[in-house]
Amino acid sequence: MCDVFLGRFMKKYAFAIVVLATVLISTLFASTSASIVVNDPRIRIGNSASSNWSGYAVQTSLTNPTNGVVSDVKGSWTVPAVTSGAKNTYSSFWVGIDGYSDGTVEQIGTDSDTNNKGQPVYYAWYEMYPAYPVYLNLIIQPNDVITAEVSYDSIQSKFTLTITDTSTGATFVTTQPSSSSIQRSSAEWIAEAPSSGRVLPLANFDTVAFTGCSATISGHTGSISDSNWQYDAITMVGGAGKHTTIKAAPSPLDSATGSIFSVTWYHK
Repeated sequence: MCDVFLGRFMKKYAFAIVVLATVLISTLFASTSASIVVNDPRIRIGNSASSNWSGYAVQTSLTNPTNGVVSDVKGSWTVPAVTSGAKNTYSSFWVGIDGYSDGTVEQIGTDSDTNNKGQPVYYAWYEMYPAYPVYLNLIIQPNDVITAEVSYDSIQSKFTLTITDTSTGATFVTTQPSSSSIQRSSAEWIAEAPSSGRVLPLANFDTVAFTGCSATISGHTGSISDSNWQYDAITMVGGAGKHTTIKAAPSPLDSATGSIFSVTWYHK
C-alpha cells in the first residue's frame, strides 16, 4: 500500500519538481550571466604568465613535476567586493590541486561577478574539472572570510573538498571520486578569470588577500615557499607581444611565513 501511495505521489509531483529545479538553475545562470562558467587549467603565456590565472602554484619541480604526491591544499581569503556598473564580468578565487601543468583541476572557491545589469553577484562553488562546476547553497557576501581545503585520501581514492564561511559559520563538504586522469602534481591558490567558451572579462575586485596557504606533498606539509618544492608566482595577462596588458598580479610572499600574499586587479 505504501509503494502504491509513493508511486502516485511521485507521478503527481515529479513534473512540479522538475519545473522547480529548472527555475532554480535558470535563476542562478541568469544571475551569473553565463550559461556555463568554468575554471580551467592554467593557460600559459610564457614563464609565470597566464591568460586566466594569477596567484601561486607549487610542484616538486616546475619543469619536471612528480605525479601522485599532492594530498592537501589549504588557504583563506576575504571575499572582495566588485565594482558595479560593468556588465558580465567575472572573478573566481579558489584553492585546488592540479591544473598548473596538467588537464584536470580539483578546486573549491567563491566568485565575485557582475551580471548583465552590472550588479554584483557573489556565490560559492566546487569543480572537478573537466566536469562542470557545482554551485553551492551558501550565502556569500563581500568581506566574508572564507577558508577552503582540498584533500586526497589514498586509501579510498577520493577527494574531500571543504569550504567554510567563517563570518557566518556555514560549511559545505563534499567527497568526490578520483580517476586515472588525475595527476596530483601541483597545488594552487588562484584568482581566475573563468571561461565560457573563452576567457571572460575579469571583474574589478581591487585586491584579494590569501592567508594560511599550505600544501602537503609527499607527506610533508609546508607553506608556499617551503624548500621541499618549487613555487611559481603567476601574473594574468591579456593580448600578445608589445600589446600585452597585465590584468592581475600577485604580490611577493610574506617573508615571515611564506603563506600570505595578495592579488591586485589591473584590467578586465
